[in-house]
Amino acid sequence: MKITQNQIDELYQFTRKHFVYHYDVQTELVDHLANDIEAIWIENPQLSFEQARDQSFKKFGIFGFMDVIEAKQKQMNKRYSKIYWRFFKEWFTIPKIVLTVSLFAAFIFILKNTIGIYIALGICFIYIIYDIFFLARARKRNQKKIENQEKVFLLEAMIRDSRSNFTGINLLNLLNMTFIFRRHFNDLAFHWILLLALFFTIAVISIYINNKVIPKKAEELLQETYPEYKMVKSL
Repeated sequence: MKITQNQIDELYQFTRKHFVYHYDVQTELVDHLANDIEAIWIENPQLSFEQARDQSFKKFGIFGFMDVIEAKQKQMNKRYSKIYWRFFKEWFTIPKIVLTVSLFAAFIFILKNTIGIYIALGICFIYIIYDIFFLARARKRNQKKIENQEKVFLLEAMIRDSRSNFTGINLLNLLNMTFIFRRHFNDLAFHWILLLALFFTIAVISIYINNKVIPKKAEELLQETYPEYKMVKSL
């Protein structure tokens, strides 16, 4: 006995009810369940679709699909890391290298100058307001997608939510640390100032890559990762 298209659609709904929200993970699980249900029917043809489905689902254990979701997240985290490092390496080319050196020099000034720290904190607060506004808008869009049961891929969600990995609040914490200990900077050897400036420069570049560069390339990256992405999105 072969599984029907209507039953395939029911399996997608079944995975969603069990907290699998990303289409690529759903597809992998549906494919596994469908094959297993057909194998169960060979041994027990009298079982209904629901009975065979539940029997197959029990094989995932008491945590259901959670282990599969966690494994896919780890896999996609590695994929996202490779994407990030690709763009990070590409950053250090002319003319961006000139901008990077300028940013590095600016942080040296900030770390050596008390007024510079106040300026940096002011800029950081402005960035946080900007970041909170766009985060709230993005979460509202995400909620609508969930409610409308749109087909969202795991990497797509990671790219969309990547700004939460290193927001302005993180940058504020770093700059706040320099503010708290500012009285000690004049006592630091210059190579420590250089090291701190380098750290802050890399932090800013990381924010820009996660929040601007990667999201701008999202369609291209998703088509690279998922050959079926364009076709699924056009349905």
